[in-house]
Amino acid sequence: MGFALQNGNASRILTDFGANVESLSWFWLVAPLTGMIVQPIIGYWSDRTWSKTFGRRRPFFLGGAILACTALVLLPNADKYTSVFPALLVGAGFLMLMDTSFNISMEPFRALVADNLPKSQSTVGFSIQTALIGVGAVVGSFLPWILANWFGVPNNLVNVKVQPNVVYSFYVGAIVFMIAILWTIFKTKEYSPQERIDMGIVDTEKSTEKFSIPMTMWKLGLIQFFSWFGLFCMWVYTTTAIREHTYGLPSIDALKEISRDNPTDKIAMVQLALSENLGDWVGILFGIYNGVSAIFALLIPIIAVKIGKSRTHMVSLVMGGIGLILMYFMPDKNAMIIPMIFIGIAWASILAMPYSMLSGVISTDKMGLFMGIFNFFITLPQIVSALFSGPIVRHLFGGNAACALMLGGGLMIIAGLLNFTIKNEN
Repeated sequence: MGFALQNGNASRILTDFGANVESLSWFWLVAPLTGMIVQPIIGYWSDRTWSKTFGRRRPFFLGGAILACTALVLLPNADKYTSVFPALLVGAGFLMLMDTSFNISMEPFRALVADNLPKSQSTVGFSIQTALIGVGAVVGSFLPWILANWFGVPNNLVNVKVQPNVVYSFYVGAIVFMIAILWTIFKTKEYSPQERIDMGIVDTEKSTEKFSIPMTMWKLGLIQFFSWFGLFCMWVYTTTAIREHTYGLPSIDALKEISRDNPTDKIAMVQLALSENLGDWVGILFGIYNGVSAIFALLIPIIAVKIGKSRTHMVSLVMGGIGLILMYFMPDKNAMIIPMIFIGIAWASILAMPYSMLSGVISTDKMGLFMGIFNFFITLPQIVSALFSGPIVRHLFGGNAACALMLGGGLMIIAGLLNFTIKNEN
């Protein structure tokens, strides 16, 4: 739910604070950079942590949740701290805090699934986790639209930086986030180090082996690189693409400036209202692809048994790439639902299949460390995209953010085809 609020609204909030489309990807750099640093460290520490009260992974759930909830409250209110720093800089700082916190909580969750399940059930375990992620993401993505359309929370005020429906969505997200983490902490069992040895979960001979990264992990890493590059393009540019490419609207900053300088300009007021409504609609679209992923995740174990894990992942990624390309050609916001179905299928597989294939080739006592290192292959493409997609959009695509979605789609199709290189998926 927290990631959904971030992915669906961070670009919108940053543009409200004054970021232009070419610089958006630079602000998103904070997410992969913090993930690259934090996840391996948390993975290493959680492998070596044990508390009779909180277990191995759960202390990190709690610490990350407290920080994440704080960031969820602070980010949409960054303009309140302009006496210290510019709102845009403060917002970027809170975005960094938020993503760091999510990484502290999220990395041990994947390791927890691998800790508690035999390898024969790993696909089912990660698929169920993906389904639950999808349910939370649907709620988080829909929240701004629900608050505006069902509860009448304003979403088109002229003299505010961030619309109230977005601000209150982050408040609700913080509350739900903390409740969910506390439920997990008190209701989840973890096996002690001795129990893991007695049950044969930890192979003491493998524990002393020299550290090395399996070839399958390198191959999966290349697939992840192209997959996450495409996802990053979608998260950063969808709002701007729909506003300016699909509907041909001026930038949100320009509309707000016109409305402030000339409040009687009815055309500008109508365009501003439409632009804010489209920002809410992006949340709906992201909720749809997360909803599709929640449903498809439950089908993944069945499909994987029939055609294999790597082929399941291949087909899913190709469909996601087609979905991203289709977004360029959709005539209106309702038609955008069609690409979201394709993207939802890919998202379900991205959250489940690489980890299922990876867990079969790494030592169980280093699960947290390897899951953290594997995150490099998620963060690196986002860093590359953040550094280069902005200049590409500006100089190669003439400022058309929708072209970045097509680029991401092509790279996701390449990721799908690279699954042919995976021979040992268990």
